[in-house]
Amino acid sequence: MGERLSTLVIACGALAHEIVALRRLNDWPYMDIQCLPAELHNRPEKIPAAVREKIQRARGRYASIFVAYADCGTGGLLDAVLQEEDVERIPGAHCYEFFAGSAAFAELSDAEPGSFYLTDFLARHFERLVIHGLGIDRHPELMPQYFGNYRRLVYLAQVASPDRVAEARAAARRLGLAFECRITGYGELAHSLRRATEGVVRWQN
Repeated sequence: MGERLSTLVIACGALAHEIVALRRLNDWPYMDIQCLPAELHNRPEKIPAAVREKIQRARGRYASIFVAYADCGTGGLLDAVLQEEDVERIPGAHCYEFFAGSAAFAELSDAEPGSFYLTDFLARHFERLVIHGLGIDRHPELMPQYFGNYRRLVYLAQVASPDRVAEARAAARRLGLAFECRITGYGELAHSLRRATEGVVRWQN
């Protein structure tokens, strides 16, 4: 398998379903996918070292390596690692930006800076990653500390699913936030992966 797979995508576990779907839809048989735990969303300082380890373990086994992370709260530390390793990533600050598209996300942020965002993955795993992951189930008094400055929850839906919308709406109620849903599809993720498979991705901070 390793001899024929020309591109390795090192991805956030929260993107695994979407990347596998895009590989199937676009017939990218020579793309391998390795995911890091989605729980790193809550510990972004650990992302750069984890990505570096994956890159170094893959050296010599693939013609190219691409990282399916945005900055994701690392404050530029992930970019520093990728520049040292000469590996590209998805442009943008976080997955919400590349799913919505940079211009649309800027409009959402300008309209209501106090917005909390969910993707399909986060809607499905809201209790595990947000409520349990942040310790709110054990310490409900933390809720206002984490979410007191938010005013609305924006669900950026990759697939139009009544079940996912219901889950996201329930999450908004749980947090006491107004609810909005935007159908984004795969956004700029599809474009970035296509360029990665063609070997023409250019560095973008």
